[in-house]
Amino acid sequence: MIIPNFGDEEFTDHLMLGLKLLTDPRWANIAESNLEEILSDHAWCEQKAATNAITLIANNSEHMDLVEELTAIAIEEMQHFQMVVEIIKKRGYTLGRERKDDYVGRLVKFSRRDGSRNSAFIDRLLFAAMIEARSCERFRVLSLNIKDQELAKFYHDLMVSEAGHYTTFLNFARKYTIDVDVEKRWKEWLEFEGELIRSFGNKEAIHG
Repeated sequence: MIIPNFGDEEFTDHLMLGLKLLTDPRWANIAESNLEEILSDHAWCEQKAATNAITLIANNSEHMDLVEELTAIAIEEMQHFQMVVEIIKKRGYTLGRERKDDYVGRLVKFSRRDGSRNSAFIDRLLFAAMIEARSCERFRVLSLNIKDQELAKFYHDLMVSEAGHYTTFLNFARKYTIDVDVEKRWKEWLEFEGELIRSFGNKEAIHG
């Protein structure tokens, strides 16, 4: 997949994704003061993103273009997991246990699972797009606001990658919808996620 080469401002205008609530830059200070926790949380987020891509493949294998694109995403997410683990080791930290992700749990509950197969498929794609959009936005906040230059560059590079994933999931939803108004449903996702982020405040986690 070719990812556009955006400058920061253009990137924000193009891909800040309609998010209803952007992250307070001070969140980066909280994250930087708890690096071991934020890096462990980040590593597990990458693992779960890979698992989500694989689940979408397994449940929708008739769509070969989706299989190919999401296979690449799953591999890339596990490469990101490995990269974060290497940073954890390099800094003498320990990869903590996976902890409950209340943000993802609330998004799962918002997902439609009682309609048609197509409706559930499209909502799973929008669920994935929503998580990638927030990850992209959080990585941008980290890249612009933390003092650690090595990590700032690392998160800038990941920001671009997550934006590519976001557009992939959203475009597949638009392509494969049968009975879902994707634009309407995406707006509902954005509204719900904005209120969700507002309720969580600032924690040393990639989401929420």
